[in-house]
Amino acid sequence: MAKVKPFKGLRPPREMVTEVASRPYDVLNSDEARAESEGNEKSLYHIIKPEIDFEPGTDEHDPKVYGKALANFEAFQRNGWLVQDNEEHYYIYAQTMNGRTQYGFVIAANVDDYMQNRIKKHELTRRDKEEDRMKHVRVNNANIEPVFFAFPDNAELEAIIKSVVSGAPEYDFIAPDGFGHHFWVIDDRKTIDRITELFAEIPYLYIADGHHRTAAAALVGNEKAKQNPAHTGNEEYNYFLAVAFPASHLNIIDYNRVVRDLNGLSEEEFLNALNKDFVVEDKGVDEYRPGRLHEFSMYLGGHWYSLVPRDGRYDDSDPIGQLDVTISSDLILRDILGIHDLRSDKRIDFVGGIRGLGELKRRVDSGEMKVALALYPVSMDQLMRIADTGNIMPPKTTWFEPKLRSGLVIHKLDD
Repeated sequence: MAKVKPFKGLRPPREMVTEVASRPYDVLNSDEARAESEGNEKSLYHIIKPEIDFEPGTDEHDPKVYGKALANFEAFQRNGWLVQDNEEHYYIYAQTMNGRTQYGFVIAANVDDYMQNRIKKHELTRRDKEEDRMKHVRVNNANIEPVFFAFPDNAELEAIIKSVVSGAPEYDFIAPDGFGHHFWVIDDRKTIDRITELFAEIPYLYIADGHHRTAAAALVGNEKAKQNPAHTGNEEYNYFLAVAFPASHLNIIDYNRVVRDLNGLSEEEFLNALNKDFVVEDKGVDEYRPGRLHEFSMYLGGHWYSLVPRDGRYDDSDPIGQLDVTISSDLILRDILGIHDLRSDKRIDFVGGIRGLGELKRRVDSGEMKVALALYPVSMDQLMRIADTGNIMPPKTTWFEPKLRSGLVIHKLDD
């Protein structure tokens, strides 16, 4: 059962929240963070992308960069740009995109739940990326950025969300990307206790986004437990920062592919090769989006095509084999285009659906890429079924949007 707790959040004063809050560390590079934070000494980028305080080109993994993160984190607290709540709270964090709002609970999730697979994952992690985030957690002794969880819908938790958000939010703003961010503090003790009880009835939490941050946070907590001879399991380092959304609130968008060449084939030969495993239909020059599971959209030579796998070309009883990303990876990328490793092959690139089909068309029309594939999005049911069966999704399968805004609340490991 999911063990969660309230915590004393470290947060910006209301009047400073738009100056402090930032995009997550891993969705932009150092130059972009430097540009976004120009003239803003309160930007969280000074903590999560501290290389921006050094000369351009500074290695973000240099020990002095991690040290600067801590120096800046301490300065933010001294200056009153981050202030810790006096009492433990849960919080509600909501995001609005394209007129649709999703509501999640900001919680302290349990390290042991991750270690015992009660927090379920669907992606592999890389040790180098884990270690980078572990260093960041260690040096700051805090979870600066939240991870993104989902949980099976629960009617009473949904009712609590509706009750809380009927009141005025603590924060309410539109970020530069146009997405709305709304934040409420839950200070009623009975409600707080009931949230803890209700999560304890939920068998599993699911990582939606942030596998490396989750692993890093849990591994640092586990390290601290081993280093403490008086460890009880109740210390704050046994928990880490997460925002947990009811699964029905979340919307996974498409994660698409572009390929540099046709593996020596002409366009006609490539289309003929596709006909072996797919029903191929030319849709003309107007953008064409796949309308259902197991339909692909392809852009090639100025035309959009619909690709539908022929009968027997995949196993619908296999939670991994039935994924459109698996079907396209096996039957198109591997068998025809000779791309065997999506993680390392330089001939392929990936485009989040937030950029639209126009980005696929642009990259092919520019001559940079030869062909683009648009995939129908994975569902939350598919994601949870894969996690429940202990399977791992292929690389670059899910894209969640909007991303969590960092800096609305921070979890310290010693308070």
